[in-house]
Amino acid sequence: MIEIKIDTEFIRLDSLLKLAGLASMGGEAKHFIQDGLVRLNGTVCTERSKKIRPGDVVEFSGQKVTVK
Repeated sequence: MIEIKIDTEFIRLDSLLKLAGLASMGGEAKHFIQDGLVRLNGTVCTERSKKIRPGDVVEFSGQKVTVK
């Protein structure tokens, strides 16, 4: 499990994928999200600008990312 600490109220889903190293560029993250390959708290999320807050869990490609 990857833990990402943020100092703001939220982080956008596409930015989180990049920060966690699961996407190399924003365009790549956008495609993963739009193709339904990303789950937020167990549910498929296709909204790339979705606000991810501490306590949320994002799953992609067998990896889980938690936001602290």
